[in-house]
Amino acid sequence: MAEMPFSFFLLNGIVLLVLLILSGLISGSEVAFFSLTHDQISNCKNSNDKGERRISRLLYDPKRLLATILIANNLINIFIVTISTFATWKIVGPQGREGVAIAILTVTITTLIIFFGEIIPKVYANHNGIGFAKRTSGLLIFMDKFFRPASWFLMAVTGLIEKRMEKKGYNLSVEEINQALEISVEKEAVTEEEKGILKGIVNFGTLSVKQVMKSRMDITSIDIETDFHELMNQVNKTGYSRIPVFNETIDKIEGILYIKDLLPHLDNEEGFDWRTLLREGYFVPESKKIDDLFKDFQEKQVHMAIVVDEYGGTSGLITMEDVIEEIVGEINDEFDDESEISYQKVDDQTFIFEGKTSLNDFCKIVDADSSAFDEVKGESESLGGLLLEINSVLPHAGEKISFDRFLFTIVAVDMKRIKKVKVYIKSQKQNVAQVNK
Repeated sequence: MAEMPFSFFLLNGIVLLVLLILSGLISGSEVAFFSLTHDQISNCKNSNDKGERRISRLLYDPKRLLATILIANNLINIFIVTISTFATWKIVGPQGREGVAIAILTVTITTLIIFFGEIIPKVYANHNGIGFAKRTSGLLIFMDKFFRPASWFLMAVTGLIEKRMEKKGYNLSVEEINQALEISVEKEAVTEEEKGILKGIVNFGTLSVKQVMKSRMDITSIDIETDFHELMNQVNKTGYSRIPVFNETIDKIEGILYIKDLLPHLDNEEGFDWRTLLREGYFVPESKKIDDLFKDFQEKQVHMAIVVDEYGGTSGLITMEDVIEEIVGEINDEFDDESEISYQKVDDQTFIFEGKTSLNDFCKIVDADSSAFDEVKGESESLGGLLLEINSVLPHAGEKISFDRFLFTIVAVDMKRIKKVKVYIKSQKQNVAQVNK
């Protein structure tokens, strides 16, 4: 072992200590700067404090700031390892035991860098973001100028990689977002209602009008030939604020009657021509997305649309309330009949649904993936239509139809459609056991 003067140990010790402090400051600054909220950054921008204004200046270009931090931190760590290795080699000399000394040095320096250069500064910066960022802002502005060429090169290379990834289309699917949402809400104190709203927002842009609308079989409408007295009787029975008016058949919608337009004419005679009060209907195709329809409702200031098929016939009806319910859930007002429930829950695995229940509503109620039936549903958007697609023919009452982990039992059926279905949902263990058989 070579004998070295005390000044050599002192000088190297001081240099290593300074570099280790710099490493900790720069590592902690990464957490401090990039954990600041939007409000904190805005306050820094309008602040009279020089340190806070420097924070705003650095975060004006966050990519360059990150490049500067990474370059400086890695260079400092390299200097720490290089200087400590050189000092150890000078002390040990070209003897056989230098391998053991280098190994001990490597473990020691790595431990110091991890604890004092990474973990401790980042934990502290995470709890004292603004204060830490203010203390290191001056140092980072100096390093930003010093490392400007290197950071520019790093940003250019990163930009090329990002453009290439964008061309390849690395986009999250709705299913992946839903999975991420499931993982996130498990870690947070989120109620089922809040979870449902979040899922509704995620799926909002994927749903078509056909998936949400009320079918033509369930539309309450009025014949244009109805006299004023009979009209008032029907209006009183329905409780709706807007009613479509047809001529001869439901496929020929003449307009929409707003009940509020009738109020000034309540005392009129039976011969009053109420048809003059009709407003023009708004027609949309089945394929229109409900997020686009929501914007149209806002722009046109209407709350109801008639859904038409490819031949121009009436396919269904959709309202603003139907669209909003896809996010916030069921909305019941004083005119809604709560006894008219489209399903009954027998237990956690057994439900009874009406055949007209939309697949979208069915999947939400049983907590199933909305794309679970895409391969077999064809053009159907109702539970009854799905079973007709799977079974090919109209089933008999009591007949069982199995698909994936769902066992459907036909409860009631007439000559034209499935009216009521009992659904048993197998557990994952049951489903796996059946597949293995």
